[in-house]
Amino acid sequence: MASYDVIIIGSGPGGYVCAIRCAQRGLKTAIVEGRDTLGGTCLNVGCIPSKALLHASHMLHEAEHNFAAMGLKGKSPSVDWKQMLSYKDDTIGQNTKGVEFLMKKNKVDWLKGWGSIPEAGKVKVGDEVHEAKSIVIASGSEPASLPGVEVDEKVVVTSTGALELGKVPKKMVVIGAGVIGLELGSVYKRLGSEVQVIEFLDAITPGMDAEVQRSFQKILKKQGIDFTMGAAVQKVDATKTKAKVTYKLRKDDSEHVVDADVVLVATGRKPYTDGLGLDALGIEMTKRGQIAVDAHWQTNVPGIYAIGDVIEGPMLAHKAEDEGMAAADQIAGHHGHVNYGVIPGVIYTHPEVSNVGETEETLKEQGRKYKAGKFSFMGNGRAKANFAADGFVKILADAETDRILGAHIIGPGAGDLIHEICVAMEFGASAEDLALTCHAHPTYSEAVREAALACGLGAIHS
Repeated sequence: MASYDVIIIGSGPGGYVCAIRCAQRGLKTAIVEGRDTLGGTCLNVGCIPSKALLHASHMLHEAEHNFAAMGLKGKSPSVDWKQMLSYKDDTIGQNTKGVEFLMKKNKVDWLKGWGSIPEAGKVKVGDEVHEAKSIVIASGSEPASLPGVEVDEKVVVTSTGALELGKVPKKMVVIGAGVIGLELGSVYKRLGSEVQVIEFLDAITPGMDAEVQRSFQKILKKQGIDFTMGAAVQKVDATKTKAKVTYKLRKDDSEHVVDADVVLVATGRKPYTDGLGLDALGIEMTKRGQIAVDAHWQTNVPGIYAIGDVIEGPMLAHKAEDEGMAAADQIAGHHGHVNYGVIPGVIYTHPEVSNVGETEETLKEQGRKYKAGKFSFMGNGRAKANFAADGFVKILADAETDRILGAHIIGPGAGDLIHEICVAMEFGASAEDLALTCHAHPTYSEAVREAALACGLGAIHS
């Protein structure tokens, strides 16, 4: 039986980052992982492989639609699906091996197998029980299913199966218009599939700024993705090669059936805590099945902490990373910090969509007076040159103090552009602070400055 200062269960972004920070703080650390590779859902079957396919399919889109206009003549490339999947797998391999290298570099032991907590201070992996002064649960999440929908990961798939289909389907039905559904729907649309998204609510990307929702849906429709909104899926009948999706429209209760080669169930994710033994330990859970923690990420059982998708908050890799570092600092006797008001969200379609902080809707609910500065990428020289002028930047600032309260971007590189605003918000900056900061020309980031200027006297290029 080995003895550690900290044992972390789960090696996703939350878990492995927590392990590195614990090691940097001088704690003897081990990480538990049952997969053959480290990195959790994100690196193996989530963020990283999906970005590889998004990149590859976007390159195809550029070749088919924009190359000729730039004077790049020639036959459009054909899709070698096996090679594309091989490229995706290579990307996964490079990243997971990188995490394994970081564990060795920081002298973190990898306890291979699935972990459980028989009692406080002990972690069982396989037949071995290890002692730990502190335990961090970072076991992540799994796809949430729908009643009447049985997943086989071949015809009816989650994001996991969608990343390794045998061939590009002729027709794909996506259940759920959230981030995962729209990203993977975009991939297959670009690769030649007919894509229909069925969403229960009346707007895509629930919780996002309403103006962004409307504009984003229009752009995706223009790209050829079909939307059926306000529809409740009743059941999916699947054979070995086809599926029938039955749904009811909420407005008139009418029932409809659509055929598909593949059905992607993208109705969100739920915490994964199976087999940990939380019930026997008496660990408190929230009504939504998450692990309840205090302000220091500690559960009601002293010495047991939880971070990432298993606790409350957005299920985002970077949120888990922040909590991983903060919990490690806390365990090591330092102060852990996560600013939950400044956690960006990104959708990696083309154009990208990103957001941070408040929306116009949340500010209205709070009764808070605000001003909105908006700038369209149509007025951005770099965007026009690169066939990327769809979308806009919107900055929300306090009407009296001018302090930045939130921002929403649809456009080229939106996932990178948002961080300038995150840093500004972290420092309590005003829109004027951003507007007075010199931005290089021509860059996409000038659109951010112009939106900040629009919170004052007005943008220059609109």
